[in-house]
Amino acid sequence: MKILVASHSYIVDLNCEKLRTLAQLEPGIEVTVVVPKTWRPGGVQNKVIATQYRDEGNFKIVPVSNFSQNHQGLLTFGTDLITLFQQFRPQLIQVEQGSRGLAYTQMIVLNQLLGLKAKNIFFTWWNLPYELKFPVALLEKYNLNHSHGIISGNQDGANVLQQRGYQGPIKVMPQLGVDENLFTPQVQPELAAKLGITSEDFVVGFVGRFVAEKGLLTLLKALITIPNKPWKLLLLGRGELQEELIKIATENNVKERVIFIESVPHNAVASYINLMNTLVLPSETTYKFKTLTAVGWKEQFGHVLIEAMACRVPVIGSNSGEIPHVIGDTGLVFPEGDVQALANCLLQLIEKPDFAQSLGEMGYQKAMTKYTNKALAKQQFEFYQELVNS
Repeated sequence: MKILVASHSYIVDLNCEKLRTLAQLEPGIEVTVVVPKTWRPGGVQNKVIATQYRDEGNFKIVPVSNFSQNHQGLLTFGTDLITLFQQFRPQLIQVEQGSRGLAYTQMIVLNQLLGLKAKNIFFTWWNLPYELKFPVALLEKYNLNHSHGIISGNQDGANVLQQRGYQGPIKVMPQLGVDENLFTPQVQPELAAKLGITSEDFVVGFVGRFVAEKGLLTLLKALITIPNKPWKLLLLGRGELQEELIKIATENNVKERVIFIESVPHNAVASYINLMNTLVLPSETTYKFKTLTAVGWKEQFGHVLIEAMACRVPVIGSNSGEIPHVIGDTGLVFPEGDVQALANCLLQLIEKPDFAQSLGEMGYQKAMTKYTNKALAKQQFEFYQELVNS
C-alpha cells in the first residue's frame, strides 16, 4: 500500500515515529510524508525552519515548496507536488490540516486530475461546533463530499463532523503516540533530592501551560483544602497564571509546597513525571454553548495523560473534552471546576496507596495496548485497509 501523508507537524522528527512504524508493519507498505520546505513555527517572524529530504527506504520525508509559512489552513504546495504524485502514485492520501484546509482541497483536485483514484482522508483535532461563511463553507463542503474517511483526534470532533453532514467512516484516535522507551517507569532519586522532594511527600503533578483553561486554580484550591496531608505540587511548564498561583499559595501558607519548573526539553519531561504520585489534568472548557460559533476551547486530547500512564503514574482528569475517554476506568475523573470533587480524588490516592498503584498499573496497560506509536500505527493501517478495500 502506498500512503502519502501531508502536514506541517512532521517538520519535527519526533512526530514522525508513528508513521515510521506504519511503514514497517508489513512488506509492501510505503509511506511518503510531504512537509513544507519552509515553516515559521507559531508565526515567529525571524525563525524559519528549512526542512530536509530523508530517505529511509519505505519511509520518506519529502519537502515540497509551499505558500503560507505559518497558517495551516492556508498552507498550499507548489508544482513539485504534481511531480511527486506522478512518481509515487499513492493509493491513499491523508492531509492533517483540518476539514477546510486548502492543502486538502489541492490534493483532492490533483488526485482527480491525475486519475490516481486514491482514497482521500483528513485528520482534525477540532472539537467545538461552528458556523462557516461563504466561501469557506463551500470549501469545507467540497472537502467533506470528497472524503472517503476521516481520522478525528477525539470523539467530540467526530460528532461535530457528523452534525455537519458527513456520513462516511470516522476513526477516533490521536495524531501522535507515546514513546514507551522514553516514557517508562524509572525512579529519580537525584532529581527528587535536588527539588527537595522526600519519600514522605505525595507529589501531585501537572505538565502544560499555566493558563486559566487548564484548571490550575482549581487544582491548587483543591490541595489547599487538605492541608494536613503531606502533599507537594510540582508544576512543569510556563504561562501567565504563574504569578496568581504564587499569590494564592502565599496567602494560604503553602508556597513552600509548590515547585515551579520552567518548561524543559521533551526528552526530559519523563524524569519529572516519574517524580509524581499522580498527574492531574484539570482542564476547564471555556466554550459557551449559547451560539454555534468557534469561540472558546475544550480539551482536545491531553497527551500528557498517556505519557504519565506509560510511566505507571495514576492520573486524575476533569471531564472536559476527550479526557474521560482517554482515562476511562484506568484513573479518576471529576466534574471540571469542582474543587471538592478534585480534592476527594486526591484524598483517595493519598490515603489508599494500593488503589493508586492499581490505577497506575491499569493506566500503563492501556497506554501500552492503545497509545504507543506501534499501537496507533496498527489502528491507522487497519482503517486504511477498510477504505482501500471498500
